[in-house]
Amino acid sequence: MAPPERRRRSTQRDIAQRTGVSQTTVSLVISGGAASTQIAESTRRAVLAAADEMGYTANVAARSLKGGRNRLLGLYTFESVFPTDQRDFYYPFLLGVEEEAARQGYDLLLFSSTGTDRDAARVSPREPGASGTPAAERSIYVGGSNRLKIADGCVLLGRNVRREELSALVREDFPFVFVGRREVDDAELSYVAADYVAATGALVAELARLGHRRILYLRALEDSEPTRDREEGYRRGLAEAGIVPDEALIRTLADPADLSIERVEEWIGGLGITALLVEPTEDDRLTEALATMAGTRRVRFPADCSLALLGDPPCWTPELRDWTRFSLPRAQMAGQAVRVLIELLDQESPEPRQLTVPCAYVPGDSIGPVPESRADAGARQESGTGSDGRPVT
Repeated sequence: MAPPERRRRSTQRDIAQRTGVSQTTVSLVISGGAASTQIAESTRRAVLAAADEMGYTANVAARSLKGGRNRLLGLYTFESVFPTDQRDFYYPFLLGVEEEAARQGYDLLLFSSTGTDRDAARVSPREPGASGTPAAERSIYVGGSNRLKIADGCVLLGRNVRREELSALVREDFPFVFVGRREVDDAELSYVAADYVAATGALVAELARLGHRRILYLRALEDSEPTRDREEGYRRGLAEAGIVPDEALIRTLADPADLSIERVEEWIGGLGITALLVEPTEDDRLTEALATMAGTRRVRFPADCSLALLGDPPCWTPELRDWTRFSLPRAQMAGQAVRVLIELLDQESPEPRQLTVPCAYVPGDSIGPVPESRADAGARQESGTGSDGRPVT
């Protein structure tokens, strides 16, 4: 479906035409200076109401600059990026944005507006099931107006996204780039994302090279773009290795606490798995569950079962187990997002841009060859035959 035609940003001239007053009058009302007291109250209210309806936000910093460019870039996060359990994960993103903005000669403005569903409803009704967690209470459109317009454009970041607000930004023709792949039904977005498809496929290929044929993929509960990309990479990796996908080996991890040693033993014994791919969660519960499993010694990784993570644990530090995984180039992604945003600002009629950045393989210490005692059993289970070579019914 072709995206709808973008709406240009409203100007003071548009407000003047809507209300039937001069552009000078509009400027006086919007500026709110001493001279604005000369404007009749009814006129002032009409101008402010029209500005609100048309999504106009006065760009105070640009008033003293020719050409209308502030050289201010915004950074908006859909949730707090400084809590204890996410600090290490988000820090490289913030650092990458800050360093690239400075390199390009732009100042950086951090937005953290909070609002209610009533504010978002002024933009568009809330999508069913979208961003339903309390962390999504942040809103770009606090009071119904786009506060990001103080900046020339904005880099957006976060997991709990208000997609209706992304659509509204596109309709306003407001320049933004998301760090991470995000999609909406009615528009194309610009983003810079990690190449989860290739990275996951490469991990599957490495496990296949080590002899693994029964590889279980433990995906996140949310059907987000990163999760869908990982599943696509898993399926591609199996296909390229000549392994027929078994839908029983794609499981959902509703709660990291469910990843227990008993569950892994069940998968090994009942499904014949020899390797496990796990999608990290956004907090440290997964890291704690993995540490608990490793501490039992009932299943040894990788002696009894190989295990790899499809990304970085959010709170990983060097003193923790060095799990085999791929690592997101977070600072690189953020810096690239800033460069793409500036390119969009420099174009008269910019088109959406989508870029992917390769992930880095971290060998770690948690994958290895299939245990010899289980290699034949795994091959038989994949082919559907028993120990005597006859088909299993």
